[in-house]
Amino acid sequence: MKADQDGGIEDATLLILEWLAEQGINAMLRVDAERLAAGRHSWTFAASGGPLEAGMRADGASAALCLSTAVARLRELGVVVPF
Repeated sequence: MKADQDGGIEDATLLILEWLAEQGINAMLRVDAERLAAGRHSWTFAASGGPLEAGMRADGASAALCLSTAVARLRELGVVVPF
């Protein structure tokens, strides 16, 4: 396993989760060992509450892809994530 030398969205993950909580949005980022072992997208982001009319979910093969997809979807739903 190699460290990500360029940083990226992973560096902002905790800031994003904390900011979402401040907006009244419940959010989590999770990795599923069974899906990883099966070669499926093992990372999941889920959010609900606050200004979201319904819960939302995003999956990805890596934490970065998952969170990038989630932030894009949150923005589509009207949540202006500042990161």
